[in-house]
Amino acid sequence: MELQLSVGCEVHPGNISEHFLHVAYQGEHILSFQGTAWEPVLQAPQWVDLVIKDLNQDKGTRKTVQWLLNDICPEYVNDVLETGKSELEKQVKPEAWLSSGPSPGPGRLLLVCHVSGFYPKPVWVMWMRGDQEQQGTQRGDILPNGDETWYLRATLDVAAGEAAGLACRVKHSSLGGQDLVLYWGGSHTSVGLVILVVLACLVLLFVLILGFYWIRRHRSYEDIL
Repeated sequence: MELQLSVGCEVHPGNISEHFLHVAYQGEHILSFQGTAWEPVLQAPQWVDLVIKDLNQDKGTRKTVQWLLNDICPEYVNDVLETGKSELEKQVKPEAWLSSGPSPGPGRLLLVCHVSGFYPKPVWVMWMRGDQEQQGTQRGDILPNGDETWYLRATLDVAAGEAAGLACRVKHSSLGGQDLVLYWGGSHTSVGLVILVVLACLVLLFVLILGFYWIRRHRSYEDIL
């Protein structure tokens, strides 16, 4: 005889929880605990009704099951979530650098983009030319570092004369939407930094225009006097 038991709960905002307790016999789902009592599933064997009748007559066990599902399970889940909250919210920014790998052949280059030290694990890395993704990008496996962060490298096989203008773009949750961009043959920069510089230039231009008009008005006032 083989019995399987599936039990658990889901906790939602506002201390709202949902629970389940299912019992299977020989791989077939036969009954569940619903609310305050045991109930058979549709098309359950007829003998299951006898089992449920006996189970529901045991009020002590039913109250214990209710207590476990309604109180203990949500409390346990909340404790686990609270304990792991700092780990779930942990964000470590990646470091990135470029190098060249072994030549794939005469007149060709293997461009390598290294991304390391990031957490959590999901990351997007792609060789780009402007806004065009380079479909020849080959990404390796995401490998663990010794400090619980991750490492990934992405390569691109190109003709030596076509390397200029290529860049490696990195997207990661820790970057706050400011992609990390490294240009082949140049230094890396951040898209957010470029935007910041442009805004700073606009502010400076606005200040210069205001200063120009102030000087003109001041001189006009002196001429009148």
